[in-house]
Amino acid sequence: MEKLLTKYDRLLVLDTETTGLLCSRDEIIEFAAAEVALRDGKAAVIQKYDQLVTLSPGGFVPAKIQQLTGISTQDLRERGLPKTRVCRDIAELIGGNTLLVAYNAHFDLSFLYYLLLRSGDPAILKAKDKLDLLTVFRDRHDYPHRLTHAIEAYGLQDRVANTHRAIDDVLATVAVMEAMAAERDDLEQYINLFGYNAKYGVEGKPIASVTYKPQSFSRTHRLYEEREARV
Repeated sequence: MEKLLTKYDRLLVLDTETTGLLCSRDEIIEFAAAEVALRDGKAAVIQKYDQLVTLSPGGFVPAKIQQLTGISTQDLRERGLPKTRVCRDIAELIGGNTLLVAYNAHFDLSFLYYLLLRSGDPAILKAKDKLDLLTVFRDRHDYPHRLTHAIEAYGLQDRVANTHRAIDDVLATVAVMEAMAAERDDLEQYINLFGYNAKYGVEGKPIASVTYKPQSFSRTHRLYEEREARV
C-alpha cells in the first residue's frame, strides 16, 4: 500500500450498513471509515470514524437488516447522528488528495452519493479517485467473492471478521488490501476501474468517473489489460 501512498496523501477505506439494497430508496444506517497514511514510512490506520445515522421521518430498520447488523430503529433514534452532520464529517474525511477504497465500492459509493445529494454536497465525490477491492479479488481468486471469502483466502480469520458492522468490515477491508498489495503489486492499475457480472450488468446508476468492464470468472487475463469506454 505504500506505493499507493506515493500518489495519494491518504487512503480512505469505507463501508456502509443500509436499510436495503436500493440506493435511491433505502438509507445508510451506519457509516464507517479508516484513514490510512504513511507512518514512519509504513502504511498504517491513523484515524477511525464510525457513526450510526438517523433515519428519515417515518423510516425504520427492516427485521432482516436488524437481524443481520444488530442495529435497530431504536438504536438510530437514540444514538444516530443527523444526516447533515454525517455529511459534514464525510466532507472533512475525504478532503485533499484522498483515494476512496471499498469492497464492492459501487454499492457503498452509490449510497454515499444519495446521502450527500439529500443532506450534503455530492460534488465532493467527483474529483476523487476510487478503488474497488472486490474487482481486484475477482481478478485473482475463484468464486465466491464476498468479503468473508477474501478474509478466508488470505488467512485473516484470526485478525478480522465480516460482521456486517461497518467499522469491523472497514478494518477487514484494510487487512484484505494489505494482503492484496503483498500478493501482487498492481493495485494502482484498478483505480477507477470496476468490474461487473455481465449477466446482470451494472446495478443502478454508473459512477461517471469510473470505467466499468464485464468481468469473467475464468480469469484468462487481468481486467486492466484491456480497458473499455466509460458507461
